[in-house]
Amino acid sequence: MAGRKPQRRREFGTVRKLASCRWQARYIGPDGERYTAPETFETKSDAQDWLNLVRADIERNVWRDPDAGAVNFEKYALRWTEERGLAPTTVDRYDGLLRLHILPTFGGKNLDEVTPPSVRTWRAERLKATGATTVAKSYRLLKAILQTAVDDDLLTNNRAASRAQARRRPTSAPPLPSSRSYLADAMGPRWRLMVLLGAFASLRPEELAELRRHSVDLDECSLRVTHASPELTNGRRVTGDPKTRAGKRTVYLPDFMAPELRRHLQWFAEKERDGLLFVGEKGAPFRRSTFGRKWRKARTKVGMPDNFRFYDLRHTGNTLAADTGAKLKDLMVRAGQSSERAQLIYQHSTVKHQRRLAQGIDAEVRAQLHEAAGDRHSVREA
Repeated sequence: MAGRKPQRRREFGTVRKLASCRWQARYIGPDGERYTAPETFETKSDAQDWLNLVRADIERNVWRDPDAGAVNFEKYALRWTEERGLAPTTVDRYDGLLRLHILPTFGGKNLDEVTPPSVRTWRAERLKATGATTVAKSYRLLKAILQTAVDDDLLTNNRAASRAQARRRPTSAPPLPSSRSYLADAMGPRWRLMVLLGAFASLRPEELAELRRHSVDLDECSLRVTHASPELTNGRRVTGDPKTRAGKRTVYLPDFMAPELRRHLQWFAEKERDGLLFVGEKGAPFRRSTFGRKWRKARTKVGMPDNFRFYDLRHTGNTLAADTGAKLKDLMVRAGQSSERAQLIYQHSTVKHQRRLAQGIDAEVRAQLHEAAGDRHSVREA
């Protein structure tokens, strides 16, 4: 009796020859839907090989709906910002980056149409049009959105996964303290203290905007930071907690600031105990647009670079504090920073600092040599 023929393994998918003489591959996915290969093949064998790869993905549980990425990027990105539970200032910043730098290129595409080459081209074009820091921020936002698409199984990999392209270059060394003093003078008596506090107290602009008369302790020559009031691009102020949990802090000022504080409280601050420390000439809270015009005029007057922002005063203050040799934790408390990484940005290795290190090594070696010479002299006399 003839033996039974072994049962053939059930074929996965189907292939068929088209009128063009090319081969088409189709299969039923795990979701019960029929899918067609995105391209046709020159031979039947090539089509079958493609089906075998798809079958392997299904068996390894790594198969993904090939149509999952057919989601409009702009709609996905806008929903992404809504669902993150972000602070109003962060939403404002992300909206600006999307509107000005990301959506003009990718807004009309589907997620799966955002490819690594298109991301590289977009980044190169942005670098020609705007600053490297803005491009780095835009790239990080794009990367975060696409990573969420990967987590949602809409993409197999992140097309903006380069760490190097998301990194901004460290800021160059800040101006000398004398430059800051000239700038404070150029801003005029009303805004002089704000410049000095930005430089020598490392306060953020939004923290300065919300300082009150009761925030000042003249006996201790210190300021208590409890709130911040950033201004959004639409002009609306959002008052709340400082940027980080460490932002609530007491900042002790150098003694030369005491007369500046007394003078400002007497001449310019609101008189109520909870009155604002900084108000405009007509008594209203200072506005970024009005202050910006004064800032640019003063910056030009003292010959400072056009790209030097008010926020850069904080950078110079943090660098000056780091140059005193203070411990990292003390510097973080003073600047209101929660992470060591943020503070390390300001610890420049300047020529002055390197010379100071060399002088310290020189003094230590000389002391050791002097001690060794004294020991040899004592041995000879014995």
